[in-house]
Amino acid sequence: MTAEGHLLFSVATLIMAHNFELTPELAQGDWLHMVPGVLLGALLPDIDHPSSISGRLLRIVSIPISKLCGHRGFTHSLIAWFILLVSLYQWLPSEWSIPYDFIQAFLLGYISHLIADMLTPTGVPFLWPLPLRFCLPLLSSKSNKKIERFIAVLLAVCAFLLPMRYPINLSSQFENMLEYIHHQVNAHSK
Repeated sequence: MTAEGHLLFSVATLIMAHNFELTPELAQGDWLHMVPGVLLGALLPDIDHPSSISGRLLRIVSIPISKLCGHRGFTHSLIAWFILLVSLYQWLPSEWSIPYDFIQAFLLGYISHLIADMLTPTGVPFLWPLPLRFCLPLLSSKSNKKIERFIAVLLAVCAFLLPMRYPINLSSQFENMLEYIHHQVNAHSK
């Protein structure tokens, strides 16, 4: 997928996350924080390709990553996303005071990049270093920007058509799931 496709896809994903109230920060965040965050996050996974936008801007990092892992290797995995998540929440100096809505939009942009690359025949190695690749090849050709744009615009239109403030409330669903598992374990241990 092209950088343009990733940027469009990430903004559409941000609109959906905002409308679904995926997290309180994304639901109530400042668009002036979230849009740059999601755009930067959407470009970062391609740092493993020296010709990409992030690769050209951070060549000193891009070239070693490219030689060690190749394109669509480590940086296109859930491990890389998780390391980034932990780094941003645990190791980022507090005096930098980066807003949480920016951080969450950045992480959303990163994961939207991986999901968008799943739409290509090459797919992504979510479980890197395992050699499995996950794909849903809706984009059959690297040069077909029209289909990329169509999918991204379709996603954005769907996001706009969603009712505003349509809460998914993942935290309460997660708590309910844990409570259910706990109940099942207790029921089977008796």
